[in-house]
Amino acid sequence: MVAALVAGGTPPPGFAAGPLAAARLALLRKRAGEVARRWPRLAAGLGDAWWDTFRRWADGRPGSGPLRDGWDLARTLRDRGTLPAPGAEELAEREAADRYDGRTAPRPRRLPAVARAGGAVAVQVAGRVRLLRAAHR
Repeated sequence: MVAALVAGGTPPPGFAAGPLAAARLALLRKRAGEVARRWPRLAAGLGDAWWDTFRRWADGRPGSGPLRDGWDLARTLRDRGTLPAPGAEELAEREAADRYDGRTAPRPRRLPAVARAGGAVAVQVAGRVRLLRAAHR
């Protein structure tokens, strides 16, 4: 049942497809809202396209929590060349501050780091992150 609701699995026998699809959509909307709260500039940069972009990306993927879901979405958009400038700046700052391998929880970086995304450049020294160059707008 859980797989059918959150990961796009097949519905269990005896469950009506309509109500199950409605519940699945409601859970996706909730998940999109949670990700937007953790990644506000990414969501704002996408504007009206946020919901459709998130839905297409998240449909069939199990959730990893709002921080990791947003990070994975931002990286996917970066790789496709469709990451908006505010999202690129947010991604660069997070990449400079934390190490995230796409599988385990992000961990704070201990050494100085430089990160780039969509033209944005962020640097982290002694735990403080600064955006050195804004993304191309």
